[in-house]
Amino acid sequence: MRYRPLGNTGLSVSEIGLGCEGFLERDDAFTQAMFARAFAGGINCMDFYSPDPDMHRRVGRAVGTRRGQFVYQAHLCTVWQDGQYKATRNLKEVIPSFEGMLRNLGTDYADVGMIHYVDSMAVWKQVAEGGILEYAQKRKQEGVIRHIGMSSHNPLVALEAVKSGAIEVLMFSVNPCYDLLPGDEDVNKLFEEESYRRPLFNLDPVREELYETCQRMGVGITVMKVYGGGDLLTDASPAGKAMTPVQCIHYALTRPAAASVMVGAYSEKELDAALAYEDASDRERDYAPVFASFRKMSWAGHCMYCGHCAPCPRHIDVATVTKFLNLARARGGVPETVREHYAALPAKAGDCIACGACEKRCPFGVKIVENMRAAKETFGA
Repeated sequence: MRYRPLGNTGLSVSEIGLGCEGFLERDDAFTQAMFARAFAGGINCMDFYSPDPDMHRRVGRAVGTRRGQFVYQAHLCTVWQDGQYKATRNLKEVIPSFEGMLRNLGTDYADVGMIHYVDSMAVWKQVAEGGILEYAQKRKQEGVIRHIGMSSHNPLVALEAVKSGAIEVLMFSVNPCYDLLPGDEDVNKLFEEESYRRPLFNLDPVREELYETCQRMGVGITVMKVYGGGDLLTDASPAGKAMTPVQCIHYALTRPAAASVMVGAYSEKELDAALAYEDASDRERDYAPVFASFRKMSWAGHCMYCGHCAPCPRHIDVATVTKFLNLARARGGVPETVREHYAALPAKAGDCIACGACEKRCPFGVKIVENMRAAKETFGA
Protein backbone atom coordinates (compact mmCIF):
# COMPACT_ATOMS: atom_id res chain seq x y z
CA MET A 1 0.00 0.00 0.00
CA ARG A 2 1.17 3.50 -0.82
CA TYR A 3 0.32 6.37 1.50
CA ARG A 4 -0.23 10.00 0.60
CA PRO A 5 -0.26 13.21 2.62
CA LEU A 6 -3.80 14.46 3.17
CA GLY A 7 -3.17 18.03 2.10
CA ASN A 8 -1.49 20.03 4.83
CA THR A 9 -3.16 18.16 7.71
CA GLY A 10 -0.07 16.13 8.56
CA LEU A 11 -2.10 12.94 8.19
CA SER A 12 -0.87 10.16 5.93
CA VAL A 13 -3.66 8.11 4.35
CA SER A 14 -3.72 4.94 2.29
CA GLU A 15 -4.52 5.42 -1.39
CA ILE A 16 -7.40 2.99 -0.90
CA GLY A 17 -9.77 3.83 1.95
CA LEU A 18 -13.11 2.42 3.08
CA GLY A 19 -16.53 3.86 2.45
CA CYS A 20 -19.08 2.83 5.06
CA GLU A 21 -22.07 1.91 2.89
CA GLY A 22 -20.98 -1.72 2.47
CA PHE A 23 -21.06 -2.15 6.25
CA LEU A 24 -24.68 -1.14 6.75
CA GLU A 25 -27.09 -3.81 7.98
CA ARG A 26 -24.30 -6.37 8.38
CA ASP A 27 -23.06 -8.26 11.42
CA ASP A 28 -19.86 -8.46 13.45
CA ALA A 29 -18.57 -11.48 11.53
CA PHE A 30 -18.78 -9.62 8.22
CA THR A 31 -17.24 -6.46 9.69
CA GLN A 32 -14.37 -8.34 11.32
CA ALA A 33 -13.62 -10.25 8.09
CA MET A 34 -13.65 -7.09 5.99
CA PHE A 35 -11.35 -5.27 8.39
CA ALA A 36 -8.97 -8.22 8.55
CA ARG A 37 -8.66 -7.97 4.77
CA ALA A 38 -8.41 -4.16 4.89
CA PHE A 39 -5.65 -4.25 7.51
CA ALA A 40 -3.78 -6.95 5.58
CA GLY A 41 -3.95 -4.69 2.51
CA GLY A 42 -2.62 -1.68 4.42
CA ILE A 43 -5.82 0.40 4.55
CA ASN A 44 -5.70 3.00 7.33
CA CYS A 45 -8.73 5.27 6.80
CA MET A 46 -12.52 5.17 6.59
CA ASP A 47 -15.36 7.59 5.92
CA PHE A 48 -18.52 7.64 8.02
CA TYR A 49 -21.25 9.51 6.16
CA SER A 50 -23.91 7.24 7.63
CA PRO A 51 -25.05 7.94 11.20
CA ASP A 52 -26.13 4.31 11.75
CA PRO A 53 -25.14 3.64 15.39
CA ASP A 54 -25.01 -0.15 15.01
CA MET A 55 -22.53 0.12 12.14
CA HIS A 56 -20.39 2.50 14.20
CA ARG A 57 -20.27 0.06 17.11
CA ARG A 58 -19.28 -2.84 14.85
CA VAL A 59 -16.52 -0.81 13.20
CA GLY A 60 -15.29 0.45 16.57
CA ARG A 61 -14.94 -3.13 17.77
CA ALA A 62 -13.17 -4.16 14.57
CA VAL A 63 -10.66 -1.30 14.70
CA GLY A 64 -10.06 -1.80 18.41
CA THR A 65 -6.49 -1.10 19.52
CA ARG A 66 -5.52 0.10 16.03
CA ARG A 67 -7.45 3.34 16.52
CA GLY A 68 -4.32 5.47 16.93
CA GLN A 69 -3.08 4.38 13.49
CA PHE A 70 -6.47 4.54 11.76
CA VAL A 71 -7.96 7.74 10.33
CA TYR A 72 -11.66 8.37 10.97
CA GLN A 73 -13.46 10.79 8.64
CA ALA A 74 -16.65 11.36 10.66
CA HIS A 75 -19.52 13.46 9.38
CA LEU A 76 -21.39 16.26 11.08
CA CYS A 77 -24.95 17.12 9.98
CA THR A 78 -26.22 13.55 9.70
CA VAL A 79 -28.66 12.04 12.18
CA TRP A 80 -30.30 8.64 12.69
CA GLN A 81 -34.07 8.90 13.11
CA ASP A 82 -36.54 6.00 13.11
CA GLY A 83 -33.88 3.69 11.70
CA GLN A 84 -33.04 5.99 8.81
CA TYR A 85 -30.39 8.49 7.79
CA LYS A 86 -31.30 12.17 7.59
CA ALA A 87 -29.23 15.23 6.69
CA THR A 88 -29.77 18.22 8.98
CA ARG A 89 -28.41 21.72 9.63
CA ASN A 90 -30.14 22.04 12.99
CA LEU A 91 -27.46 22.35 15.67
CA LYS A 92 -29.79 20.80 18.23
CA GLU A 93 -29.65 17.65 16.11
CA VAL A 94 -26.10 17.97 14.77
CA ILE A 95 -24.32 18.16 18.13
CA PRO A 96 -25.80 15.11 19.90
CA SER A 97 -25.56 13.05 16.72
CA PHE A 98 -21.87 13.79 16.24
CA GLU A 99 -21.05 13.24 19.91
CA GLY A 100 -22.98 9.99 19.83
CA MET A 101 -21.10 8.85 16.74
CA LEU A 102 -17.79 9.25 18.53
CA ARG A 103 -19.06 7.31 21.55
CA ASN A 104 -20.36 4.49 19.38
CA LEU A 105 -17.05 4.32 17.51
CA GLY A 106 -15.30 4.04 20.85
CA THR A 107 -13.17 7.13 20.33
CA ASP A 108 -12.93 10.61 21.79
CA TYR A 109 -11.88 12.38 18.59
CA ALA A 110 -12.38 12.46 14.82
CA ASP A 111 -9.31 12.86 12.64
CA VAL A 112 -11.49 14.71 10.13
CA GLY A 113 -14.79 16.30 11.12
CA MET A 114 -16.56 16.30 7.75
CA ILE A 115 -19.42 18.79 7.30
CA HIS A 116 -21.85 16.70 5.32
CA TYR A 117 -23.35 17.16 1.85
CA VAL A 118 -23.00 20.88 1.07
CA ASP A 119 -24.25 21.11 -2.52
CA SER A 120 -25.78 24.58 -2.69
CA MET A 121 -24.55 28.09 -1.95
CA ALA A 122 -27.51 28.56 0.38
CA VAL A 123 -26.48 25.54 2.46
CA TRP A 124 -22.83 26.67 2.47
CA LYS A 125 -23.94 30.06 3.79
CA GLN A 126 -26.05 28.33 6.42
CA VAL A 127 -23.08 26.19 7.44
CA ALA A 128 -20.64 29.12 7.48
CA GLU A 129 -22.90 31.59 9.24
CA GLY A 130 -25.43 29.50 11.12
CA GLY A 131 -23.25 27.97 13.81
CA ILE A 132 -22.18 24.66 12.26
CA LEU A 133 -18.74 25.80 11.17
CA GLU A 134 -18.33 27.62 14.46
CA TYR A 135 -19.16 24.42 16.34
CA ALA A 136 -16.64 22.46 14.26
CA GLN A 137 -13.97 25.09 14.93
CA LYS A 138 -14.71 25.02 18.66
CA ARG A 139 -14.37 21.24 18.77
CA LYS A 140 -11.13 21.55 16.80
CA GLN A 141 -9.74 23.92 19.42
CA GLU A 142 -10.66 21.33 22.03
CA GLY A 143 -8.96 18.54 20.07
CA VAL A 144 -12.17 16.58 19.50
CA ILE A 145 -11.98 17.35 15.77
CA ARG A 146 -8.40 17.32 14.51
CA HIS A 147 -9.14 18.74 11.04
CA ILE A 148 -12.26 20.25 9.44
CA GLY A 149 -13.59 18.91 6.16
CA MET A 150 -16.62 19.24 3.93
CA SER A 151 -18.28 16.89 1.45
CA SER A 152 -19.87 18.11 -1.77
CA HIS A 153 -20.82 17.05 -5.30
CA ASN A 154 -21.01 20.61 -6.63
CA PRO A 155 -17.68 22.11 -7.77
CA LEU A 156 -19.02 25.66 -7.55
CA VAL A 157 -19.86 25.31 -3.86
CA ALA A 158 -16.77 23.27 -3.09
CA LEU A 159 -14.55 25.90 -4.68
CA GLU A 160 -16.20 28.64 -2.61
CA ALA A 161 -15.60 26.66 0.58
CA VAL A 162 -11.99 25.85 -0.28
CA LYS A 163 -11.20 29.46 -1.13
CA SER A 164 -12.66 30.57 2.20
CA GLY A 165 -9.80 28.79 3.98
CA ALA A 166 -12.26 27.24 6.43
CA ILE A 167 -11.75 23.61 5.41
CA GLU A 168 -8.67 21.41 5.31
CA VAL A 169 -10.14 18.36 3.59
CA LEU A 170 -12.67 18.10 0.77
CA MET A 171 -14.62 14.94 0.08
CA PHE A 172 -15.66 15.15 -3.56
CA SER A 173 -17.14 12.94 -6.27
CA VAL A 174 -14.39 12.30 -8.81
CA ASN A 175 -14.66 10.20 -11.96
CA PRO A 176 -14.22 10.86 -15.69
CA CYS A 177 -17.95 11.20 -16.44
CA TYR A 178 -18.85 13.55 -13.59
CA ASP A 179 -15.78 15.64 -14.41
CA LEU A 180 -17.31 16.59 -17.77
CA LEU A 181 -20.46 18.10 -16.25
CA PRO A 182 -20.89 21.65 -14.95
CA GLY A 183 -21.74 22.22 -11.32
CA ASP A 184 -25.37 21.98 -10.27
CA GLU A 185 -27.25 21.97 -6.99
CA ASP A 186 -29.13 18.83 -8.04
CA VAL A 187 -26.78 15.90 -7.44
CA ASN A 188 -29.13 13.58 -9.34
CA LYS A 189 -28.05 15.18 -12.61
CA LEU A 190 -24.70 13.46 -12.24
CA PHE A 191 -26.48 10.11 -12.58
CA GLU A 192 -29.10 11.00 -15.21
CA GLU A 193 -28.74 9.64 -18.73
CA GLU A 194 -30.07 12.92 -20.11
CA SER A 195 -26.97 14.76 -18.85
CA TYR A 196 -24.80 12.72 -21.23
CA ARG A 197 -26.91 12.82 -24.39
CA ARG A 198 -25.20 15.87 -25.86
CA PRO A 199 -21.54 15.83 -26.91
CA LEU A 200 -19.21 16.60 -24.00
CA PHE A 201 -15.68 17.91 -24.42
CA ASN A 202 -12.92 18.18 -21.83
CA LEU A 203 -13.08 18.69 -18.10
CA ASP A 204 -15.52 21.18 -16.71
CA PRO A 205 -13.33 24.25 -16.06
CA VAL A 206 -14.69 24.78 -12.55
CA ARG A 207 -13.87 21.21 -11.58
CA GLU A 208 -10.38 21.64 -12.97
CA GLU A 209 -9.98 24.88 -11.02
CA LEU A 210 -11.25 23.16 -7.89
CA TYR A 211 -8.64 20.39 -8.04
CA GLU A 212 -5.85 22.83 -8.79
CA THR A 213 -6.95 25.22 -6.04
CA CYS A 214 -7.01 22.36 -3.52
CA GLN A 215 -3.48 21.41 -4.59
CA ARG A 216 -2.26 24.99 -4.29
CA MET A 217 -3.90 25.63 -0.91
CA GLY A 218 -2.97 22.30 0.62
CA VAL A 219 -6.54 21.03 0.91
CA GLY A 220 -6.54 17.24 0.64
CA ILE A 221 -9.22 15.49 -1.40
CA THR A 222 -10.80 12.22 -0.35
CA VAL A 223 -12.72 10.72 -3.24
CA MET A 224 -16.27 9.41 -3.32
CA LYS A 225 -18.28 8.00 -6.25
CA VAL A 226 -15.12 6.79 -7.96
CA TYR A 227 -17.19 4.14 -9.79
CA GLY A 228 -20.16 6.46 -10.36
CA GLY A 229 -22.37 4.30 -8.16
CA GLY A 230 -21.12 1.25 -10.06
CA ASP A 231 -22.25 2.54 -13.47
CA LEU A 232 -18.72 3.07 -14.78
CA LEU A 233 -17.94 -0.63 -14.30
CA THR A 234 -20.59 -1.78 -16.79
CA ASP A 235 -21.50 -1.10 -20.40
CA ALA A 236 -24.44 0.89 -19.00
CA SER A 237 -21.87 3.57 -18.18
CA PRO A 238 -22.74 7.08 -19.45
CA ALA A 239 -19.58 6.76 -21.54
CA GLY A 240 -20.96 3.67 -23.27
CA LYS A 241 -18.02 1.48 -22.28
CA ALA A 242 -17.02 -0.18 -19.05
CA MET A 243 -13.92 0.74 -17.10
CA THR A 244 -12.18 -1.45 -14.54
CA PRO A 245 -11.98 -0.59 -10.83
CA VAL A 246 -8.22 -0.09 -11.24
CA GLN A 247 -8.70 2.38 -14.12
CA CYS A 248 -11.33 4.34 -12.19
CA ILE A 249 -9.13 4.55 -9.11
CA HIS A 250 -6.09 5.59 -11.12
CA TYR A 251 -8.04 8.37 -12.83
CA ALA A 252 -9.12 9.75 -9.45
CA LEU A 253 -5.66 9.50 -7.91
CA THR A 254 -4.06 11.35 -10.82
CA ARG A 255 -6.19 14.43 -10.12
CA PRO A 256 -4.35 17.20 -8.26
CA ALA A 257 -4.71 17.03 -4.45
CA ALA A 258 -6.37 13.58 -4.47
CA ALA A 259 -5.10 11.55 -1.51
CA SER A 260 -7.41 8.58 -0.93
CA VAL A 261 -10.32 6.87 -2.67
CA MET A 262 -13.04 5.76 -0.25
CA VAL A 263 -14.35 2.66 -2.01
CA GLY A 264 -17.77 1.28 -1.27
CA ALA A 265 -17.08 -2.44 -0.97
CA TYR A 266 -19.93 -4.82 -0.14
CA SER A 267 -17.81 -7.98 -0.07
CA GLU A 268 -14.21 -9.11 0.33
CA LYS A 269 -14.16 -9.73 -3.43
CA GLU A 270 -15.07 -6.10 -4.13
CA LEU A 271 -12.50 -4.91 -1.61
CA ASP A 272 -9.87 -7.08 -3.27
CA ALA A 273 -10.75 -5.55 -6.64
CA ALA A 274 -9.89 -2.12 -5.23
CA LEU A 275 -6.77 -3.32 -3.40
CA ALA A 276 -5.57 -4.81 -6.70
CA TYR A 277 -4.78 -1.24 -7.71
CA GLU A 278 -1.67 -1.29 -5.54
CA ASP A 279 -0.06 -4.12 -7.49
CA ALA A 280 -1.53 -3.28 -10.91
CA SER A 281 0.78 -2.74 -13.86
CA ASP A 282 0.96 0.54 -15.75
CA ARG A 283 -0.99 -1.13 -18.54
CA GLU A 284 -3.76 -2.22 -16.17
CA ARG A 285 -4.01 1.30 -14.73
CA ASP A 286 -4.01 2.99 -18.12
CA TYR A 287 -7.35 4.72 -18.67
CA ALA A 288 -6.37 6.65 -21.80
CA PRO A 289 -7.35 4.01 -24.41
CA VAL A 290 -10.79 3.69 -22.80
CA PHE A 291 -11.24 7.47 -22.85
CA ALA A 292 -10.30 7.60 -26.50
CA SER A 293 -13.10 5.15 -27.30
CA PHE A 294 -15.88 6.93 -25.37
CA ARG A 295 -18.77 7.98 -27.56
CA LYS A 296 -19.81 11.66 -27.45
CA MET A 297 -16.93 12.46 -25.10
CA SER A 298 -13.56 13.95 -25.92
CA TRP A 299 -10.56 15.20 -24.00
CA ALA A 300 -8.87 16.50 -27.16
CA GLY A 301 -6.00 18.89 -26.45
CA HIS A 302 -6.27 18.48 -22.68
CA CYS A 303 -3.60 16.85 -20.51
CA MET A 304 -5.17 14.07 -18.45
CA TYR A 305 -1.91 13.24 -16.59
CA CYS A 306 -2.16 9.71 -17.96
CA GLY A 307 1.61 9.33 -18.52
CA HIS A 308 1.46 8.19 -22.15
CA CYS A 309 3.98 10.92 -22.98
CA ALA A 310 6.73 8.97 -21.16
CA PRO A 311 9.51 8.10 -21.54
CA CYS A 312 11.22 11.38 -22.33
CA PRO A 313 14.78 11.13 -23.76
CA ARG A 314 15.71 14.02 -21.46
CA HIS A 315 14.05 12.32 -18.47
CA ILE A 316 11.44 15.07 -18.01
CA ASP A 317 8.36 14.03 -16.03
CA VAL A 318 6.09 15.69 -18.58
CA ALA A 319 2.81 15.03 -16.76
CA THR A 320 4.13 16.52 -13.50
CA VAL A 321 5.62 19.56 -15.24
CA THR A 322 2.27 20.12 -16.97
CA LYS A 323 0.43 19.79 -13.66
CA PHE A 324 2.66 22.46 -12.08
CA LEU A 325 2.19 24.69 -15.13
CA ASN A 326 -1.58 24.37 -14.84
CA LEU A 327 -1.41 25.20 -11.13
CA ALA A 328 0.54 28.37 -11.92
CA ARG A 329 -1.86 29.33 -14.69
CA ALA A 330 -4.85 28.84 -12.39
CA ARG A 331 -3.27 31.20 -9.85
CA GLY A 332 -2.08 33.75 -12.40
CA GLY A 333 1.41 33.45 -10.95
CA VAL A 334 3.73 30.95 -9.31
CA PRO A 335 2.82 30.07 -5.70
CA GLU A 336 5.84 29.41 -3.49
CA THR A 337 4.93 25.76 -2.89
CA VAL A 338 4.59 25.11 -6.63
CA ARG A 339 7.93 26.83 -7.28
CA GLU A 340 9.62 24.66 -4.63
CA HIS A 341 8.16 21.43 -5.97
CA TYR A 342 9.12 22.36 -9.51
CA ALA A 343 12.66 23.23 -8.41
CA ALA A 344 12.98 19.75 -6.87
CA LEU A 345 12.36 18.00 -10.20
CA PRO A 346 15.53 16.34 -11.51
CA ALA A 347 14.73 17.45 -15.07
CA LYS A 348 13.03 20.72 -15.96
CA ALA A 349 11.00 21.92 -18.93
CA GLY A 350 14.07 23.82 -20.11
CA ASP A 351 15.75 20.47 -20.79
CA CYS A 352 13.22 19.76 -23.55
CA ILE A 353 14.83 19.37 -27.00
CA ALA A 354 11.46 19.58 -28.81
CA CYS A 355 11.89 16.15 -30.38
CA GLY A 356 8.12 15.65 -30.32
CA ALA A 357 8.25 11.98 -29.28
CA CYS A 358 5.85 12.70 -26.43
CA GLU A 359 3.31 14.34 -28.73
CA LYS A 360 3.26 11.30 -30.99
CA ARG A 361 2.33 9.13 -28.02
CA CYS A 362 -0.29 11.45 -26.49
CA PRO A 363 -3.81 10.01 -27.00
CA PHE A 364 -5.37 13.47 -26.58
CA GLY A 365 -3.30 15.53 -28.99
CA VAL A 366 -1.83 17.81 -26.32
CA LYS A 367 0.70 20.36 -27.60
CA ILE A 368 3.34 19.23 -25.16
CA VAL A 369 6.30 21.04 -26.70
CA GLU A 370 4.39 24.33 -26.38
CA ASN A 371 3.63 23.49 -22.76
CA MET A 372 7.31 22.82 -22.05
CA ARG A 373 8.25 26.19 -23.53
CA ALA A 374 5.56 27.86 -21.44
CA ALA A 375 6.77 26.06 -18.31
CA LYS A 376 10.36 27.14 -18.93
CA GLU A 377 9.19 30.75 -19.26
CA THR A 378 6.95 30.49 -16.19
CA PHE A 379 9.46 28.85 -13.87
CA GLY A 380 12.67 30.17 -15.37
CA ALA A 381 14.23 26.78 -16.00
